[in-house]
Amino acid sequence: MSIKAAIFDWDGTVVDSVEHITDCLQHASTTIGFPALTRETYRDIIGLGLVEALRRLYPEITPTQMSEMREAYSTRFMATSAAHQRIFPGMLDVLQNLHESGHHCAVATGKSRRGLNLALQASQLASWFHVTRCADETRSKPDPAMLLEILEHLQLDPADAVMIGDTTYDLQMARTIGMPSIGVSWGVHNAQALAQHQPVAIVSNAQELQSLLKQITGP
Repeated sequence: MSIKAAIFDWDGTVVDSVEHITDCLQHASTTIGFPALTRETYRDIIGLGLVEALRRLYPEITPTQMSEMREAYSTRFMATSAAHQRIFPGMLDVLQNLHESGHHCAVATGKSRRGLNLALQASQLASWFHVTRCADETRSKPDPAMLLEILEHLQLDPADAVMIGDTTYDLQMARTIGMPSIGVSWGVHNAQALAQHQPVAIVSNAQELQSLLKQITGP
């Protein structure tokens, strides 16, 4: 295996933002009169695009309610996001090592473009990524469209890249197109759930991730 690019999920993989998103989802739901669900229920859909996530949370939602809830979520998220872009320990070293060894880095996320741009600015990580794709620019995970668009931009085949993520949605979209993946166990879904999508490995911290990437990235 000789990987030329590493594609990262954002929330729960690069930054510790899962609880913040959970809070925003709960706030948006109750603001327009929907019942609050368990935090685990909200956590489970993190990684999907917002529209897909809300439809899964509240199947009976109407178009009007969808619009109201998206607005409530966006208002809450944008007002509080900058304070919740905490980079997981060791992830900056992972990105720096990939850059120094001449490998591409990308982001494939369920966030909106506006949300990711704010997060990249707040975390000061924008310069580390060669290309990014968001759910409101293409189809939501687990559809592999965003991966295919990143590969096209980088002029790579699926086997030339690795998807790194904390959810089954990340690993499923990679598996669909024959791209190797790495699961990280510090985010939303547990190792048992991630293993069902046959990742190359499941790592429990950034040091393990960096060691593995050194093994599978070519010169």
